[in-house]
Amino acid sequence: MHHRLLGRCVLAGLGLVSLAAFAGGTPTTLSQIVVTATRTAQTEDQTLAPVTVITRAEIELLQPSSLQDLLNDTPGMSISNSGGPGKDTAMYLRGTNADQVLVLVDGIRVGNVTAGTAPIQDIPVDQIQRIEIVRGPFSSLYGSDAIGGVIQIFLRHTPGTFVPNASVGVGSYSHWKASAGFSAASQKGWISVQADHEQTKGINACRIGAAELFVACFADQPDRDGFHDSALTVHGAYQFNDQWSMDALGMRSEGFNKYDGTFSDSDDYVSQVAGGQLHYRPNDKLNLTLRVGGSSDFDADYLQDVYVDHFDTRRTLGSLQADVALAGGLLSTGVDWQRDRIAASTVYDQDARTNRGVFAQYQRGFGTQSLQANVRHDDNSQFGGKTTGSLLWGWDFAKNLRLTASWGTAYHAPTFNDLYYPGFSNPKLRPESSRNFDVGLRGTPEWGYWSLDVYRDDINDLIVLDTDYVPANVGRARITGLEGVLGTKLAGWSLRATATLLNARDDAAGDVNFGNELPRRPRQSARFDADRNFGRFSLGASWYVNAHAWDGIANRHRLGGYALTNLRAGWQLSHAWKLQLALDNVFNKDYETAYYYNQPGRNFMLTLRWNPAH
Repeated sequence: MHHRLLGRCVLAGLGLVSLAAFAGGTPTTLSQIVVTATRTAQTEDQTLAPVTVITRAEIELLQPSSLQDLLNDTPGMSISNSGGPGKDTAMYLRGTNADQVLVLVDGIRVGNVTAGTAPIQDIPVDQIQRIEIVRGPFSSLYGSDAIGGVIQIFLRHTPGTFVPNASVGVGSYSHWKASAGFSAASQKGWISVQADHEQTKGINACRIGAAELFVACFADQPDRDGFHDSALTVHGAYQFNDQWSMDALGMRSEGFNKYDGTFSDSDDYVSQVAGGQLHYRPNDKLNLTLRVGGSSDFDADYLQDVYVDHFDTRRTLGSLQADVALAGGLLSTGVDWQRDRIAASTVYDQDARTNRGVFAQYQRGFGTQSLQANVRHDDNSQFGGKTTGSLLWGWDFAKNLRLTASWGTAYHAPTFNDLYYPGFSNPKLRPESSRNFDVGLRGTPEWGYWSLDVYRDDINDLIVLDTDYVPANVGRARITGLEGVLGTKLAGWSLRATATLLNARDDAAGDVNFGNELPRRPRQSARFDADRNFGRFSLGASWYVNAHAWDGIANRHRLGGYALTNLRAGWQLSHAWKLQLALDNVFNKDYETAYYYNQPGRNFMLTLRWNPAH
């Protein structure tokens, strides 16, 4: 089985490179600064791990309806959604579980303490300046959760003395949204403020028949499940002198969400992030960074407008990092501290835990070769100690060609729900641990860029739900796959393609589910984007295809494969004003990313943007 997958991976990679050979264009350089792969600044082409960067310009070009739609462009990413806009959304990166992907907002770890996943459905895309996605194990830098990778979201900020922006959009399902903000700067610092509001009547989240089959929402409620959300971000930075500087941020998103269910069918929610950094750089050889902050999630559930329960979770964070130029390379060492707390109407056997982490990293170039070595030890008050490490190597063996190889270990701590939620928990759960190997080849020829990565991830003690919705440690899971990326210009069109071949299975011999595919991980997926400007007009299209998958480790509920086509157009009315139209699911396909949960049919969004800086 693994040999057949590898053969298909090689053929897919050769097909991508062959297509690119016919293209022409200007030289491409991956010169954007990224920080997530090393916790230090480096250009994208210097990174030794597979990295995807999404810029503000790309966000406005693609016109995504949500953050989940935007992240769907990432190689190796599979996303499930429980019933349309605003509903619970889970990310499966490189075949790992939804809670095995670490999400940061400007360096601050976010995610619900009880469930362990980040509420990406609550982060409006108009609040985002840039996203960095690093694929692969990074517990050796960040601790728990970074088995599949790390996603870091940077909040919106536009350089300039005073740069305002505004937009308003209307669309299907009585959907409308508005955004406004500004960035302002002086010689010493800058500040950015962004506000958003969005609401829709939505679709019926759960298919009729769920109550009879006792699946998904377990209820039949033929209504429209809408939501409304308001968000505000304030952040800025100040340079005291040549040695000292600081930055701070605050983000709050709150709203009301309707869905289908028997225990609850709506909720009020608040997600917020706050924090700051103090930097001290006395010379070119030393940089000290102190970070403090935290994130919170507050949720109150209702059934037919009657209060049911509430879950308030808080995460407090602190870190100190030193970057030292040493022996021709860069040594980074530091300590992390984290405190998670729960205040809920549901009684947990434990409602708080503390984690302390110590890490070190060394980066150095040796002529055409580069090396990155990481090691970290975490001490958790709930389950004890855990040590992880990784080694990454790169070789620029020819002009515009780089070969990379990496090995790394990672882990994920069980969540409070996994361990202590009454009736649906298992206090005997062990932390999940993984061992990963990755080999990559990337090129930046004159016609564009391309990359291929083959990887294998062995996960021990993987946590999955059994047929009674009780979590348990699967003895072993094995994930193998290939990711391909291609970008070029052809006849005036900007073309981008990603493809993933994945085999994620229960690999525990003797287990009742041995050989079954891990849930919600399609074996093949691909996306193709094409955009072109025609003077003041622009046209674009996206085509996304997903093979079938299974919902549930028992592989009894099949999620059919599907292909989606999205179209977009833009008209630059003047220097500052632009009118955009997005038409998603053009052919009105019926599909599911989670069993028995509906997804929107054909829908549109018409947006008017005001950006004087453009």
